[in-house]
Parts: sequence; structure tokens; C-alpha cells
Amino acid sequence: MVDSPPTPGARDADPQDVVIVGGGLAGGLIALALHRQVPGSRFVLIEAGRTLGGHHRWSWFETDIRPGARALMAGFTLNGWDEGYDIAFPGLARTLPTAYRSLASAEFHRALMDELPAERVMLETKAEALDAGGVTLADGTRIAARRVIDCRPFKPSEALAGGWQVFLGQHFRCDKPHGLTRPVIMDAEVDQVAPHGNGEAYRFVYVLPLSQDEVFVEDTYYADQPKMDAGVLKGRVAAYAKAHGWTGEVIDQEAGILPVISGGDFDAALAEVSIPGVALAGARGGFSHPLTSYTLPFAVENALAIARLLARRPDVTGQELAAFCRRRAKRHWRSTAYYRMLSRMLFEAAEPGKRVVVFEHFYALRGALVERFYAGRSTWPDRLRILTGKPPVAIPRAIRALFSSGKPLNTETPA
Repeated sequence: MVDSPPTPGARDADPQDVVIVGGGLAGGLIALALHRQVPGSRFVLIEAGRTLGGHHRWSWFETDIRPGARALMAGFTLNGWDEGYDIAFPGLARTLPTAYRSLASAEFHRALMDELPAERVMLETKAEALDAGGVTLADGTRIAARRVIDCRPFKPSEALAGGWQVFLGQHFRCDKPHGLTRPVIMDAEVDQVAPHGNGEAYRFVYVLPLSQDEVFVEDTYYADQPKMDAGVLKGRVAAYAKAHGWTGEVIDQEAGILPVISGGDFDAALAEVSIPGVALAGARGGFSHPLTSYTLPFAVENALAIARLLARRPDVTGQELAAFCRRRAKRHWRSTAYYRMLSRMLFEAAEPGKRVVVFEHFYALRGALVERFYAGRSTWPDRLRILTGKPPVAIPRAIRALFSSGKPLNTETPA
């Protein structure tokens, strides 16, 4: 039914139906949706690394994914907490009831490799060039395709404005049970000073109890610069674990620097990464939450939308698929304008050392409002409620931020 990937040097042989470049979250879920919902689809998933998904942990609230879309995640072994989650701030501590889920990239890789046909996945394979007719690999191999989808990582653009979310997390196997039953999504009772080179920032610790004796502890902060001092963050994680009595060995670690978008010219940013006739998906295509940097709910929706289109219209061209994804991206950009405005409030209206007050104000609101916020589906009453009450920032600074275009996104290579 399917052909093996072409051998090195092959030129424009029988085209694949779809070639997906980038085996991260977006690309992997698109491949999975095609495999499940478009029978007989001839696709190839190309990943430069040794595993699909890289080295990450994706987490989300159960309500972030619409009920009809949750089946796509069936088959992955998830960590889940149905009893809700905790937050802690200097003046506020709450347990919110929303169920929470988390997926490790090792499980993402395992599940996809078990389900997708082996000939549909190409690991340790670098794509040198993409075009509307296929992909040319670094070794000169040409893979012809009727449709190409670019799911490579986000590329910073001077056309965008915002800041950065910097994090480092460690997975501990404790000497004894840690005693946690729920995740701690934000513990912002920690000091608000970022590592040197980043000044003051909104900082919190994120904790996931993965089993009775395993816990994941992540130090996160929002900052203006894409810089990380891994040594300082490791020390902070270790100190936090020790303070809570969690002693043992570190069995895994992840780190990252993600964009927090507050504004900009989206068309110009898309133009910098767009290739004529090639569809864009994932964070590179603009599909993320501007303030939280969450991507999984949007990756699920996009994967299913692409699969539905190809199942309904097997003759859709690569140019039509690219236009389809672009329309979705622009609609997503418009629908998330409110969250970009809140990002500007965070980075421009709030003094760096007092950004924690903005989040404390938010988490004092109703749980259903918080659910809709993370899912990117805030209602107009939600939006008004978030901005009413005792303002967490000075009114004049808030007004300036409201009408600002945002601070230009620092496009230095994250360090």
C-alpha cells in the first residue's frame, strides 16, 4: 500500500501525498491524524533529531481540548490529575478543580513509533530545502510531494513584539514518597529576581507529582531577554526540592526559552518564514497562546483540521493547503489579540519585580474563567472581569501599554 522513503540521490519519483518537515508536537500530531483519519494516505514525517518530540514535557488542562478532539490523544500514556491543581502567591493560595494532563516527549516518541508505519518516519534526517513540489534533504535526496507542511521550530522575528518565558525543570526520584497529590501550577511565593543578565522578572516554580516517589520541579520566569543561566536555575530547583524534603537523584532534565508575543505585524512575520505553496503549522506558523506559550491544544485542532480537509477533498493542492493553514493562522492571530494586550500589560505596565501581582490578581478570579483563559476561549464578560477591580498596575502605565505596539522581540539566538 505504501512505498519506502526514497534512497539517497532519488529524484522526483512517485510523489508522496504529504511530506511533513519537523517531528515535534505539531508535525507528529498531523502525521497521527493523517494515519488515523485519511486511510491510504502516503505521507512521510521528517525529523532532524534522533527522536520525535525532542526533549520536552507538554502539559494542559483537560478543558483546553474540546471533547470531540480528545480522541487524538488516545494511545499516549499521560500523567493525569483529576482532583485539580494548586496555586500559591504571597497573598493568595487556592486549589482549582480543573483536571490537568501532561505528556513526556519520550512517551510521545514511543507511541508514535508504535502506531505509525515504520516507512512513514525518517529520523536523523535534515531537510535542506522545501518547496511546493517536495523536499530536498541534506544528502541531496529529493522527496517529491503533492503537499508539504513546514512544522519546524519557531523563528524569532523583528516584526513581532514581546518577551520570553525561560524555564529549566528536573525530574527527581525521591528517597521516600513526596506526599503530593496534585500539581502545583504556579508557586510564586519564591523571590522574583531572575538570574543575572535578566534583571527582575515574574518567577514561579511548577511542580508535577509523577508517581508516589517521582516529582518534576521546574523553575520558570518571564523576562525581556532570551537568556538562561542554567547553573543558577539548577541550583534554584535543587534548593526548592530540598526545602520541601524531596531528596534523591535527578533522572532527567529539560530546559527551554519560549516567546511570549505581545504584538507586531503578523503578516510580515509570516512572510519571513513562508515558502510559496508550503503550508505552515505549529509555533512557526503562529499557533501558540501569546501569553502562556501553550501549543498543544492548537496543535491538536490543527492536526484534525488538516486531516478532515484531506479526507473530504483528496484532490486539494499544496497551494490550497498552504492557504488553508494561513487562513487558520490569521484567524488565530485575530482571536488572541486580547492575550497579546495582556502580555503588553505584563511587560510594559507592570514593574518587573511586581509582575507577580498581575498573576495573583488573575488567579483570584473564578475557576471557569481561568479554564477559558488557558484554552484561548475567554468570553467578553471574562475579558472585562480580568481588567476590572483594583488594578494590579498603575493606570497611566496600563493606558500606555494598551495603545503600545509592544517591545520588539529580541531576536538574538536564545542563550
